[in-house]
Amino acid sequence: MEPGNDTRISEFLLLGLSEEEELQFLIFGLFLSMYLITVFGNLLIILAISSDSHLHTPMYFFLSNLSFVDICFTSTTIPKMLWNIQNMSKGITYGGCITQMYFYILFAGLDDILLSVMAYDRYVAICLPLHYMVIMSPLLCGLLVLISWVLIALFSLLHSLMVLRLSFCPLVQIPHFFCELSQLVQLASSENFLNNIVMYFAAVLVGGGPFAGILYSYSKIVSCICKITSAQGKHKAFSTCVSHLSVVFLFYFTALGVFLSSGTTYTSHSSTIASVMYTVVTPMLNTFIYSLRNRDIKEGLKTLYWMPSIKDQLY
Repeated sequence: MEPGNDTRISEFLLLGLSEEEELQFLIFGLFLSMYLITVFGNLLIILAISSDSHLHTPMYFFLSNLSFVDICFTSTTIPKMLWNIQNMSKGITYGGCITQMYFYILFAGLDDILLSVMAYDRYVAICLPLHYMVIMSPLLCGLLVLISWVLIALFSLLHSLMVLRLSFCPLVQIPHFFCELSQLVQLASSENFLNNIVMYFAAVLVGGGPFAGILYSYSKIVSCICKITSAQGKHKAFSTCVSHLSVVFLFYFTALGVFLSSGTTYTSHSSTIASVMYTVVTPMLNTFIYSLRNRDIKEGLKTLYWMPSIKDQLY
């Protein structure tokens, strides 16, 4: 196999969710609505956390990072799809496709790692409450986020470089609404065996590692909760984990759907539908889970709402 993009392909064609013209307006409106809800919902969570001093804790520091990553995650795919529908175009440049794929992998990986870090935070808070502020110091929290960014950035770079070595036919049609890694690898005209090995090994490592950490943390949490004698104490301890558990379930359930469907024929619509759940629906639902099921966030949103009127009275 000759390395590199020997065919000098200039663009790919994104076939999108449907090729029927009468459905394009409906798809545009639906995805624009979900995108705006995701962006503004997560922005409200970030603003509520930053404006309320009671929320300046490790748990909400990680949540604000998760909200930021969710905004970036959806922004890597949806705006380009909306632009193509609006302009009745299907093209994306070769460089734009590789860039989109890089940031998609980056923010999906960060979602994964941050959920694992948040599980560890809940483990320390419930199982080691007296040492919580010492263990989860601002320095450690900052380092955990920084290390997550560095590791996943390198992980995403590896996949991007692996795709750059592949060759493609002059006209490549991607049966998807964005440049998804497995789709590109399967559509390559050159040998892709090494890419498949790296892709699936990395998926198991980066996906399975954090998930194992989440399972371990919650096994310890359940053990600690069972030792609590009062029913009220058990309920209070478990209630701090409900939102995180809901997001973990959504994230890994949809991610598993994407992973399993990628093993089928790449023209299958199942992969596209699973990716919609993974890239659009899950980040949108996260905002509702953390805002509606979290009393502290609701109080923070109330503080954010009343802050302008309080300032008007003071000045």
